[in-house]
Amino acid sequence: MDQGFQGKAVLVVGGSRGIGAAVARRFGAMGANVAIGYRSGKDAAVAIAAEISDAGSRSETVAGDVASPDEARHMVLAAAEALGQLDILVNTAGIGPYLPLDKIDEAHVRAILDTNVMGTIMLTQAAAPLLPSPGGRIIHFASRLAYNPIPASSVYSASKAAVVTLVHGFARELGGKGITVNAVAPGVIETDMTTDVIAQRGDQIRATTPLGRIGQPEDIAGIVTFLASPEAGWVTGRTILADGGLN
Repeated sequence: MDQGFQGKAVLVVGGSRGIGAAVARRFGAMGANVAIGYRSGKDAAVAIAAEISDAGSRSETVAGDVASPDEARHMVLAAAEALGQLDILVNTAGIGPYLPLDKIDEAHVRAILDTNVMGTIMLTQAAAPLLPSPGGRIIHFASRLAYNPIPASSVYSASKAAVVTLVHGFARELGGKGITVNAVAPGVIETDMTTDVIAQRGDQIRATTPLGRIGQPEDIAGIVTFLASPEAGWVTGRTILADGGLN
């Protein structure tokens, strides 16, 4: 076991599935104590927490919907209480339904912005006073689509562009405390959320990616643990584009 995060406490919001699950497992394997935040995937969250605990690190689960400011704050406070401290916040939670312009309605806009933008703000606000100063780490998730939206992704893409801006702004506010704030912007990653996209455009994505493959959750988890490590202490306010060099 790599003990690079021995004694550190990490909250991974959205940690019950996909990229979030890979991030949680990686932190656990590196010696961190991990709180897995989930909205509806309780069984999956409990199973991943058990995996991490069986491997030798402590793991807890905390429930909440980041679209609700009160629940977002509660998740952070509950994680800190369960683990005894909070050193790192990783927010992988997000929703991404696509609709063309003529189908967009208020419910579509509010659902995406409440989860992807409001959630980012409220989690950061709740975590900032609890993180070590200096040394605290916050990592959010944007998307390649923040820079290059595709048809019908406009509202989702805009929400992830907002994350890029929020990370830059929050880094300036928290820099004086020695807390870094960064984001990762993945391209298409093979998870249960991208099954349809890969089925429809997988060959096209592989053909336009220099590495000739679809990204895996573990590809992103390594970037997250780097940003959370002491080696990334001079990186803040930045969004790391991780799309395999997609053209």
